[in-house]
Amino acid sequence: MLRWFLLAFVGLAAIGAGAAALAWQELLARVEAPHPGMEDTGVFVDVEPGDSVAAIASRLVAAGVVAEEWLFRFAAWRSGRDRELQAGEYLFEVPVSPLDVVGRMADGRVHLRPVTFPEGLTLAEMAGIVEAKGLGSAEAFVLAASRAALVADLDPDASDLEGYLFPETYSLPRHATVDDLVAAMVAQFRVVFDADLRARAAERGLGVRETVTLASVIQRETGSGAELALVSAVFNNRLRIGMPLQSDPTVIYALERIGQYDGNLTRRNMQVDSPYNTYRYGGLPPGPIAAPGRDVLHAALEPADATYLYFVSRNDGTHAFANTLREHNRNVREFQVEYFRRRRAGR
Repeated sequence: MLRWFLLAFVGLAAIGAGAAALAWQELLARVEAPHPGMEDTGVFVDVEPGDSVAAIASRLVAAGVVAEEWLFRFAAWRSGRDRELQAGEYLFEVPVSPLDVVGRMADGRVHLRPVTFPEGLTLAEMAGIVEAKGLGSAEAFVLAASRAALVADLDPDASDLEGYLFPETYSLPRHATVDDLVAAMVAQFRVVFDADLRARAAERGLGVRETVTLASVIQRETGSGAELALVSAVFNNRLRIGMPLQSDPTVIYALERIGQYDGNLTRRNMQVDSPYNTYRYGGLPPGPIAAPGRDVLHAALEPADATYLYFVSRNDGTHAFANTLREHNRNVREFQVEYFRRRRAGR
């Protein structure tokens, strides 16, 4: 390519130094100017691994991103980055110059669609986000998340990937499938729940499934990072002495699984006969009830050095903790009974 441009420049020089200089400046101006003929609706251009500069130039012209192939090839040579162009999918939403196109491709600024999963979501809630973002149907995501084989080495008892789809922001190429997304989420869980964390779980007599299940209950009980270790202490203390966890989120999860949760938790709901109902069944529920985040996984294995057995919401995002049932009942009166009485009275 360099030889071609040099021969062209020599040809220009033959007609006079002044004319050659002018032509050279015009050439530089063209590779630095956006293509005025580009559609303003946005176009995608795919660069495959191993594509030559000529092949990329051809695709860019076909998409209307650059006017002529030789302009892009010259821009690539002129930039000195013609060997750095990276494969991927590129989105061009506004007219750009050939040099800008080269820079974008050399930097690998491919088009990606971000999707964020907050901590503490169930598979069903994640499926809703996937559908809302236009990444696939909720049903397809739930089906993809049924591939328990992806974590069989970590949790042979898993029937789906509840708890193992790590909550984070993922950036996906346009053609990524829900299967690709699920695989990426499981891969990230493995990164977070590494060998060190598994070793610490084993030291506490917990397997991966038990740790993730405990962490998921803690996650659903509090949104306060400062309280994670304290809530963990309560549940670890209860498990140690054989006291039921009595966690409302586990009852809600049980009701959701049978399509009977309407947003309100009633006394009748608390009697639902499900192994996830930790008011009726002792120990941990049979599996995770949500996707715990990094800090919660650590908190499950590193509870605070506290003897608390009870906690109740203060209705401000935090909880009041207690060692005895008498203390707990006092907190319930103050932060639940009296709180709602004052609200009804408009005080």
